[in-house]
Amino acid sequence: MDILKAATDWAKAELISTPFFILFGVMFMSASVGFWQLGKTDMAKAYIIPALVAGALLTIIGLGLFFTNKSRIKQFETAYNADASAFVASELERAEATLKEYKNIVFTAIPLIIAACALVIFFMTSPAWRACMITTIAMLVVILLIDGTAHARIDAYNKQLQQAEQELLK
Repeated sequence: MDILKAATDWAKAELISTPFFILFGVMFMSASVGFWQLGKTDMAKAYIIPALVAGALLTIIGLGLFFTNKSRIKQFETAYNADASAFVASELERAEATLKEYKNIVFTAIPLIIAACALVIFFMTSPAWRACMITTIAMLVVILLIDGTAHARIDAYNKQLQQAEQELLK
């Protein structure tokens, strides 16, 4: 098994996935501009700032992940050529830590935050509160969608790393 190719393929797949954060960020910011220009009701005006903030956050997340993974591709070959077993061990450790973070944050904390936001919508009648909570829910759903596919990729990559580790031990 060529673990260097698997690592590079995983990072390239992430490079294709992370621009979706940027795309959704731009969509949220565009919605903010639309509410600013066309919003006539208090509820429509209440979405201006939350949509702008959510868009900025998604764009920052996307840019950060994109440039991090882009630099990783170059580092993979250097690290692998220096010491293949150390490369596999460090990548395995990183992949397992990432999977644990997905479990704790993406698949536990985010759904709880969504539920809390839904409760706030139910109990608060202010347009500002409702707009903030609805925008937060929408942003977190976007994160869940994108990170759900990223989780599947890192899980498959982790299995490839485990197989490579077994092959190196032989």
